[in-house]
Amino acid sequence: MLDKTYTPGDIEAKWYEHWEGTGAFACGQRPDAEPFVIVMPPPNVTGNLHMGHALDNSLQDCLVRFERLRGKDVLWQPGTDHAGIATQMVVERQLDAAGGPSRQEMGRDAFIERVWQWKEESGGNITRQLRRLGASCDWSREAFTMDEPRSRAVLKKFVQLYRDGLLYKDQRLVNWDPKLKTAISDLEVEQKEVDGNFWHFNYPVEGEDGVFIEIATTRPETMLGDTAVAVNPEDERYKHLIGKQVRLPLIGRLIPIVGDEHADPEQGTGALKVTPAHDFNDFEIGKRHNLEMINIFDRDAAINENAPEKYRGMDRFEARKVIVADMDAAGFLVKVIPHRHMVPYGDRGGVVIEPWLTEQWYVDAETLAKPAIEAVETGKTNFIPKNWEKTYFEWMRNIQPWCVSRQLWWGHRIPAWYAPDGTVFVEETEEEAYAAARKQLGADVTLTRDPDVLDTWFSSAMWPYSTMGWPEETPELAKYYPNTTLITGFDIIFFWVARMMMSGIHFMGDVPFKDVYIHALVRDEHGAKMSKSKGNVIDPIEFIEKYGADALRFTLVAMEAQGRDIKLAEKRVEGYRNFGTKLWNAARFCEMNGIQGSDSVEAPEATLAVNKWIIGEVAKAANGVTSALEAFRFNDAADAIYHFAWGTFCDWYVELIKPIFWGEDDAQKAETRAVAGWVLDQILVLLHPFMPFITEELWHATRDDRPYDLIAAQWPTVTAADAAAGEEVNWAIKFITEIRSIRAEMNVPASAKATALVVGASDATKARLDAFQDMLCRLARLEVAKAVDTAETKGAAQLVVDEATVYLPLADLMDLDAEKARLEKNAGKLEKEAGGLRGRLNNQGFVAKAPAHVVEEAKEQLADLEAQLEKTKAALKRLG
Repeated sequence: MLDKTYTPGDIEAKWYEHWEGTGAFACGQRPDAEPFVIVMPPPNVTGNLHMGHALDNSLQDCLVRFERLRGKDVLWQPGTDHAGIATQMVVERQLDAAGGPSRQEMGRDAFIERVWQWKEESGGNITRQLRRLGASCDWSREAFTMDEPRSRAVLKKFVQLYRDGLLYKDQRLVNWDPKLKTAISDLEVEQKEVDGNFWHFNYPVEGEDGVFIEIATTRPETMLGDTAVAVNPEDERYKHLIGKQVRLPLIGRLIPIVGDEHADPEQGTGALKVTPAHDFNDFEIGKRHNLEMINIFDRDAAINENAPEKYRGMDRFEARKVIVADMDAAGFLVKVIPHRHMVPYGDRGGVVIEPWLTEQWYVDAETLAKPAIEAVETGKTNFIPKNWEKTYFEWMRNIQPWCVSRQLWWGHRIPAWYAPDGTVFVEETEEEAYAAARKQLGADVTLTRDPDVLDTWFSSAMWPYSTMGWPEETPELAKYYPNTTLITGFDIIFFWVARMMMSGIHFMGDVPFKDVYIHALVRDEHGAKMSKSKGNVIDPIEFIEKYGADALRFTLVAMEAQGRDIKLAEKRVEGYRNFGTKLWNAARFCEMNGIQGSDSVEAPEATLAVNKWIIGEVAKAANGVTSALEAFRFNDAADAIYHFAWGTFCDWYVELIKPIFWGEDDAQKAETRAVAGWVLDQILVLLHPFMPFITEELWHATRDDRPYDLIAAQWPTVTAADAAAGEEVNWAIKFITEIRSIRAEMNVPASAKATALVVGASDATKARLDAFQDMLCRLARLEVAKAVDTAETKGAAQLVVDEATVYLPLADLMDLDAEKARLEKNAGKLEKEAGGLRGRLNNQGFVAKAPAHVVEEAKEQLADLEAQLEKTKAALKRLG
């Protein structure tokens, strides 16, 4: 017997443990079936479930459960990422908090051992949280980017790329974090707007007394490494100076004036100081003009030995103050202009990032990108929505060498060993490196291993095939590669999606996936991006504990519309928890009327119009949900099952069949029980991908002897039913709905029963009035609904249903004058409120200065008021 109250917390843990314990998520159970494969974007092992994870994994699980119900051999491959910087920082903080030795004091091997210990004890909390969300991935295959199989694959990949000439060492600029003392990726750089200055300096032109070229900079300290001044070759102010030299103030070094189109005559003074070793744009200018690259910072971002002795050892910001003062004292400071601008910060270290010239390992991304670009151009891999292909192409067609080395201890250590003379030996093992070195340099050679580790993205780029067992030729690799679909966020199209494309095509000879679905960003209810600093971060676990995982999942999937971000309001989650309650109560109604789950996937035989109708409605709903999910229209799929379950089944069908159970016809009761039980089964199957817990609970609660769990049921494939019966019942529903709407608009007392006079009724309508008389009177609160030749229009509300006009005489049921006065007063009030909002929205000052969410709320309020006003005017018109 179902409990009176739906309580998500009582059922969710039970069913997840059951599914996982029975191996319901395991792949390979249908060896002859078509495979459907998704790899989970591996969350950081340090992480906790945030709303982006909740959306991403709800969408994946929705597709996975859908395809499992469709009979495919489903593999949803889970795993976590070792998250180099983040994990190293977590453990270092723990050591510091415990008053223990520092990383450096422990030494590399002891520290790495401590990180592994943390990973086993505390890492992977997010995988436990994903279970709470209902993620039905094959946990028996859970992978970790630094487990033994993945580590072996990483070494193989590095060595192979090196031997293919696609991986090499080079001196280039990197994003350098002076606090963490490592290169970091662009994704780990956070741009912050800060208050700074433009310092304008005069650089004297050599050989021309009193002639200067004025430059402006936000980083005066980098002038110590200037090796040129660039001007636009078309800039009339400066083009006569191209080829001349300036003498660099404070340093005395002569540097050339070069013509370069990167110099924008409209920006600043139009003349750029060029510091190739400390600015990414300047680095490219330096390469074009073969300029010297002078690195003036050490790894702590302090001034190094390449600068005058006075500045050596100074922190970069201390040096800035001293250099500005010295330039002023020497007469080279022109002016200082306050300037608010963007400055790069490390998202982990929290300090300003320094573009720094250093030797690192690089991958030839340009070569690898070519077949990856072609794969999307030719449609082998599709982006959904398609507009994201443009982003992909822009990045890939302008790709730079990929820096893959990091100055950390936690990560895949680079398999490169150096001889004393600098010769490098790249091999998968130390034994193989020594064998190669001895063959080349003699038996007594000693090697030192490269201390750096690989960028985390290097290993996660292999995820679609390393998780299948590569480099071994495993059965899983043969069956499950290429993957079917990837679901991820737009922010890692380049960092992960593009790199998986490059890596998969190069090592596997084929694209890693056929479809890439790029989901929306989850924002707060006002449309603002969630951030800790704003205090608007929503914790999905809190919502799960309050409303259940099913409600949160359904909210996220239902709001996932292609190309539109999600504005997540708690009321929506609460609303979908109420949807669960509605379904629960419908199942209780069935239980109390002897309706059980069906023992067949086929629709029962039906003779009653209402039962033929509902079978046809199941077919429409199933087709709607199926086609929407196949097209990644998640919101449409959720909308289709929601409206069928709540509206069609709970609100209409349950109401329409109640008189059958009140009657005496046992055959009609038996037929209706069979149909209602079958329909409820189809709802549970269609809803299962969205709300797996409540549907599995009701699946078993509505029939004791189920031969299988709902997770392993069959997706509905219902053929079209009796169209005529469907039209009959839909006419009755339309008739009832229109009368209910008028009663609500006209404020007709609930206890008052009206008479419906139907003028101009066809023979078909007259027959329907007779057939559905009891239903119409009961559900529309009528005394009678009858066809007449004419009707008195005065004091009667009017409506149209198909070809007929329906008159509802209201004079005897209510005070029409009082109602007219009420409606007119309400219309005046609505018009006034709407006018006030229109005035605000027409005020350009308000629109420009008010926060975006306030303007949006005003527009929504206006639209709501206008809709109410339209209804009120319609009601007045009916009275008139």
